[in-house]
Amino acid sequence: MTVTTRTTWALLVGAVLLVWWPTTGTVALWVLAVAVLAAIDVALAPSPRRLRLERTGATQVRLGESVSTDVLVTNPGRRTVRGRLRDAWPPSAGPSPDRHSLRVPGGERVRVRTQLRPTRRGDRLADRVTVRSLGPFGLAGRQRSTAVPGTVRVLHAFPSRRHLPSRLSRLREIDGRSAVRRRGQGTEFDSLRDYVEGDDVRSIDWRATARRRSVVVRTWQPEQHRHVVIVIDTSRTSAGRVGDEPRLDAAMDAALLLTALASRAHDRVDVVAGDQVVRVRVGGRPDQGTLLADVVSALAPVDAALVEADWTALVSGLIGRGHHRALVVLLTPLEPAAVEEGLLPVLPTLVRRHRVVVASVSDPAVTALRVARDTAQDAYAAAAAERTTAQRRRIAEALERVGVDVIDADADTLPPRLADHYLRLKSEGLL
Repeated sequence: MTVTTRTTWALLVGAVLLVWWPTTGTVALWVLAVAVLAAIDVALAPSPRRLRLERTGATQVRLGESVSTDVLVTNPGRRTVRGRLRDAWPPSAGPSPDRHSLRVPGGERVRVRTQLRPTRRGDRLADRVTVRSLGPFGLAGRQRSTAVPGTVRVLHAFPSRRHLPSRLSRLREIDGRSAVRRRGQGTEFDSLRDYVEGDDVRSIDWRATARRRSVVVRTWQPEQHRHVVIVIDTSRTSAGRVGDEPRLDAAMDAALLLTALASRAHDRVDVVAGDQVVRVRVGGRPDQGTLLADVVSALAPVDAALVEADWTALVSGLIGRGHHRALVVLLTPLEPAAVEEGLLPVLPTLVRRHRVVVASVSDPAVTALRVARDTAQDAYAAAAAERTTAQRRRIAEALERVGVDVIDADADTLPPRLADHYLRLKSEGLL
């Protein structure tokens, strides 16, 4: 049984009657009348147990966008069901509205729609659907909550996709598929052409030059079908927030842009996310037409764990199995303790076999603290920021001495810089 706000208002009307008949009998009589009417409502209200509930609608949405989910309410009985329906979702799913007026005539079915605008990445699970069936007076009725399973996977917003068209254009230039053909160093022979001023003398084909009696140079096609491994650190250092989002989300953004670019370049891409264990691994298939969509979906429910990263297990278990040279991109924060104790010891072995890039998301707030020095508090904050910057620079230099390429940039700049670095390595035949 459930009562509505009408019951409350009906009782308040009884309080007004006390002005004219201020007796205990008046109060008792009015309360009894309201209770009788409410009991009649409960008796006449159709049972919500007979309703059949189904859920339909989209199962995934990109963060920042909206999607609708529907509950189909079927009334197999003859009596019309009037009342309210609540489709319960967690607050992070952003339901609007979550309460609906309900009227289902006998033998018919109605659709109740809830708009979702999630505020967090990951899987958002629907809670129960509560139906409140009211009687003819609208004072009371019957209520029942039913589990109607539903899941909406909130995908990464992937804001860096705006950089993809310009990088694909550069990739076409490197591959020679556009009108502007770049004669870069590669590993696959393409053709011969006459020497022009500015060409690399190392590209001269002396045998062809002797046959033609003019200087001829070789042209090369950039490398294709290389192996790119992207490792995303999901340990505690990735849980820190940079601006309005965790470092992990910014690292994922850079990984998605590189995945989209490398797969279009016909390179084999593996994306791995893990800390002490591998949580997600996508890729390694010959057909990578749906690779980006698979990576976006697989990374959606991954959150940072409050544990230290076990780089020995990650590197030996994932990278060490391959015998061919690969481009290994490690997306991890440049935290001195975590890098010195966990990552640095395993890098020498990794660098001997692969090209390694460490990409880190920096915090622009630290840069802002270094500038402001008006008060004593600002001066202390600036000193702390300078110390943090110096530590990151020291860690970056230590990585570079081992033979690692280091990219340290804020969340907006890191994805295009990592993509540009990949394109440079590809054009110079360094993958």
